[in-house]
Amino acid sequence: MSELFVEVGHRMVQKSGNEICGDVFLSRKVSAEGRTIVVLSDGLGSGTKANILASMTASMALNFTLSNSPAEHAARIILKTLPVDSFRKISYSTFTIVDMDGEGVVNLVEFGNPSIVIWSRGKLRIPDKKKILLDGVLVKQHLYTSRFTIEKGDRIVLCSDGITQSGMGTDRMPFGWGSPDMMNFVGQKIEADHTISAGDLSDLILGKALENDAQTALDDMTCGIIFPREPRRLLVCTGPPYKRDHDRELAERVRSFGGKVLVCGGTTALILARELNREINMKLDGPTDGLPPAASMEGIALVTEGILTIGRVAEYLDSDNSGKKTASGPAQEILKLFRDHDEIIFLVGTRVNEAHQDPALPVELEIRRSVIKRIAASLENKYLKKTNITYI
Repeated sequence: MSELFVEVGHRMVQKSGNEICGDVFLSRKVSAEGRTIVVLSDGLGSGTKANILASMTASMALNFTLSNSPAEHAARIILKTLPVDSFRKISYSTFTIVDMDGEGVVNLVEFGNPSIVIWSRGKLRIPDKKKILLDGVLVKQHLYTSRFTIEKGDRIVLCSDGITQSGMGTDRMPFGWGSPDMMNFVGQKIEADHTISAGDLSDLILGKALENDAQTALDDMTCGIIFPREPRRLLVCTGPPYKRDHDRELAERVRSFGGKVLVCGGTTALILARELNREINMKLDGPTDGLPPAASMEGIALVTEGILTIGRVAEYLDSDNSGKKTASGPAQEILKLFRDHDEIIFLVGTRVNEAHQDPALPVELEIRRSVIKRIAASLENKYLKKTNITYI
């Protein structure tokens, strides 16, 4: 398989009347190994107790998978650690683990959750599985493992039973929505939009499950999508090159880049306008959220002011605030570009701007390079983006 980016998205909602969801969804990318690991755990019942048990299960499952522990060994430890419901004689938490490498090879472990399903080339696919009896735990239970390969454009769908059992007891769905009908719904949405994102598809599935329950969730609901595809690349240019005779190199990198380009910094924008013979048009009538206004340039997705704007972006990312709860402005437009792209390349100029060394300026006005490092770390650690920083 050629270059592959694995997009992961999920949506969840707690059972009506609860303040916290009893499902837990974790994902981790191991860049050095080219792996993407996704874990979904469903705590028995709902509310705080279910969330605690699901959190314990998901954390253990993720850590065992990261250390390449055999699935059977890991499952036994998890089940021995968690309590067992004394009445129903079942584990207090279920889990699904998807461990995918850079070639699309997936190792799957399932315990108690609805089976994962795959939408591949217009067809529903359920992988062959090996059934393992866990007889060394308090209650004999079964674990299912599988190994298979997926291709670009396929979707892996994993969900808690709140999704598949939605609508249960109604005249139209006496036994619930069920995986086959859910996947027919998924197939219709993918056929209507082959590029639909993992997050958007998760939104639609969750919305349909809520509709099945008359907009009142009768159980915790979680849906996750794994979507391997071509990476979407974004080039972020900020700061003028260290040597002025490198301005042409900067312009050529922008001209030849195979993706969208974001320019942060007035001096950087002026260099590109001069070298590429393009005009800068200010957006004086748009929202700014207290920042200098954005601008446009032919062939450039967005042009903004430099250090103040990227500083605001770094604050939003550090605080897990994607900007959705604030007014619109240049920082929010940058955040949207980050959300919409997978591989983000920062081309950072190293010419010193004397204005940023003025001690009278606010303390939070950090040097450009430091801010970019903060942004890149947040994008990788919190949002599973691939980043690269090049200095010029």
